[in-house]
Amino acid sequence: MKTAGILTGGGDAPGLNAVLRAVVRGLAPRGWRVLGIRHGWRGMIAGETEPLHPDQTEEWILRGGTVLSTSRTNPYKKEEDIHRVRENFRALHLDALVALGGEDTLGVAARLSEEGFPVVGVPKTIDNDLSGTDTTFGFDTAVAIATEAVDRLRTTAQSHDRVLVVEVMGRHAGWIALHAGLAGGAHHILVPERPVDLEAVCATVRRRDASNRPFSLIVVAEGAEMAEGAVTQNTEKDAFGHVKLGGIGQRVAQEIERRTGHETRSVVLGHVQRGGSPTAHDRLLATRYGLLAADLVHEGRFGSMAALRQGVFQAVSLKEAVAELKTVDPATLRQAEILFD
Repeated sequence: MKTAGILTGGGDAPGLNAVLRAVVRGLAPRGWRVLGIRHGWRGMIAGETEPLHPDQTEEWILRGGTVLSTSRTNPYKKEEDIHRVRENFRALHLDALVALGGEDTLGVAARLSEEGFPVVGVPKTIDNDLSGTDTTFGFDTAVAIATEAVDRLRTTAQSHDRVLVVEVMGRHAGWIALHAGLAGGAHHILVPERPVDLEAVCATVRRRDASNRPFSLIVVAEGAEMAEGAVTQNTEKDAFGHVKLGGIGQRVAQEIERRTGHETRSVVLGHVQRGGSPTAHDRLLATRYGLLAADLVHEGRFGSMAALRQGVFQAVSLKEAVAELKTVDPATLRQAEILFD
């Protein structure tokens, strides 16, 4: 009997458990044993595993988070760590490893694949910034949560004649901010792909005040940059070299109030965008990814990632999948600006 390991790395995303369920149910009938690797790459370093059986996955499609737990561990950060990953790959008798993650987790998977290890990837990031696939699971859920928040905040902004700045996730790409902002009828959207233009934002606020609409909703991605750069909580970096973002919403709110005199508040949605059950769209998308990943493992098509391109589920190379980030293009931003008022 062959053995496949499976792990979830990086931030949790709605739909992870649906993928796990599909992989287990896709491989078990074909004679595969599936081992869950707990806490992502940290679990591969420590050899922390548990057997996964189809009957225990029955309700996983409904659940948010990840039943295997996760971490932001980078085994290539220390030579002894990647050495233990290689050793455990052999000690666990893994004939395949399925890695669920974004650019960092899949970046590790791609390097292991280049070393000759049998690895398959599944794209996971609520930021929707992996270029190897049209969309990633978790994104639809995050947008739905952010849109509902914008809808709810609108009534408060209207009632108090306030400007409300809503900070959403998005380190390198502004897809969540763009989609939630457009769906929620935001009056200005700020994304990492373009430097923050505070004068343009303030002009929107003043214009709305002048037309007897004394409230505004501004949606900003956490990775949007002020003139002096990104706004961070501290200078510390994680295992993949990322600083901890946070605070751009408050900074923008302070500047709006200082420049316009209009009362302005900020709201940070934070991890609430990751939490709870996945939408029906993400459950189905994650399931299809998981079933394709199981096919890739069984067929020995390693070094690849399950992807969706132009409506077709297909395999792409892991190397291609993590080669570059998918960001919001200028034409899309210009189109969105037509709706700002």
